[in-house]
Amino acid sequence: MRHISLLCVGKLKEAYWRDACAEYGKRLSAFCRLTVTEVEEERLPENPSAAQIARAVQEEGRRLLAKVPAGAAVIAWCIEGKELDSPAFSETLDKLAVDGVNAAALVIGGSWGLSADWRLSMSPMTFPHQLARVMVLEQLYRAMQISQGGKYHK
Repeated sequence: MRHISLLCVGKLKEAYWRDACAEYGKRLSAFCRLTVTEVEEERLPENPSAAQIARAVQEEGRRLLAKVPAGAAVIAWCIEGKELDSPAFSETLDKLAVDGVNAAALVIGGSWGLSADWRLSMSPMTFPHQLARVMVLEQLYRAMQISQGGKYHK
């Protein structure tokens, strides 16, 4: 069974975001072992300098990378990443499995971005990080359904 780690900067404060993530976590349990790990968000002044932002992104990235399981493929989600449709995302995950990679770390950075080699984007639009977490879990569930020939994806 695949192991998927969702690594996020910050916590879900509102119950409705936690409930949505829990629902997709429950659905995903039929397809993979999912773990969700939150790392602390760097605090910045109200008008941070470019150097302060760069340091914050670097520090958050260091904390996230420390949580990546050994041997896992790292997929970072950010607005600057490559856009894929749902079937292509499913194919990407399937190719990892065929290549013998049984673990993937899906990473959602903080509000100032993320430094990573392989980046995917949900949209050129900007979304709150709490919503992005739900969207990544939904797309992961959709990808698993596509891979298994399920009826969820139309």
